[in-house]
Amino acid sequence: MLDFTYHRPRDLGEACRLLAVYGPAARVLAGGTDLLVALREENRRLAGVNQIIDLADLDNLSYIREDGDELTIGALTTHGEVAASPLVRAYAPLLAEAAGQVGSLQIRNRATIGGNLANASPAADTVPALIALEAVAVLISSQGERRVAAGDLLAGPNRTALAAGEIITALRFSKLPPQAGSAFLKLGRRQALSIARLNIAVILYWDENGRVTAARIVPGATLPVAARVPAAENLLVGSVISEELARRAGEIVGEEMLRLSGRRWSTEYKLPVIAALTRRAILQAAGVKTDE
Repeated sequence: MLDFTYHRPRDLGEACRLLAVYGPAARVLAGGTDLLVALREENRRLAGVNQIIDLADLDNLSYIREDGDELTIGALTTHGEVAASPLVRAYAPLLAEAAGQVGSLQIRNRATIGGNLANASPAADTVPALIALEAVAVLISSQGERRVAAGDLLAGPNRTALAAGEIITALRFSKLPPQAGSAFLKLGRRQALSIARLNIAVILYWDENGRVTAARIVPGATLPVAARVPAAENLLVGSVISEELARRAGEIVGEEMLRLSGRRWSTEYKLPVIAALTRRAILQAAGVKTDE
């Protein structure tokens, strides 16, 4: 276990001051499901870290609120709370589904949605859904507040674009309207308690004739960081979803994986699987029933 000094600020202002004082030597502790493991394993990503700032007393960062056409989720809201929220299930069902597939019940009751984004794991479950929702992260530091698209915070595997001293305080996104369908699918080594081998989030908007007007397709654990695949999205726009169209979009996501991640030992397995997972997610989001 790495040696560190433990801090438990009483409010957000004190937390920001501590981060400003200790800079890169400090890490924020939210649910702790990733950070505590890394501390115990003396993970090299924590080289030079010796100050832990625990946000456990900041109860005002745990909430889910409806604000007009938007939902706002406090950064310390647990995955269990997100998965069970009637608001999230009604207006962002793919996020509720993603949160409900994170680890075990115990993990979901500790791990937070802000922590999942800040950890920047390529296999994170809620991150593809947040990017598909075009969620915006609200950040605060001793310098003030700024807002950044959730996808833009990902600088690489387990790396973020958070500035020194910044804390994620909330995530905001627009509610999905009735003319939208969504899906989140995950493939792990087993049915439960598993880190994603692959996952995918899809949102489709359509007009009165059933033609897609906009699409968002975000694979996870596929690219260096979770990101939209515009070529696959553009293929769907203007068309009515069919099995053939969904199959071709899945192939494009696979091609993007090869382009950005290169060919690896796992490619022979991942390539057809991400194509199939994408196809199924598109069909599910469009409400197209299949025999699978």
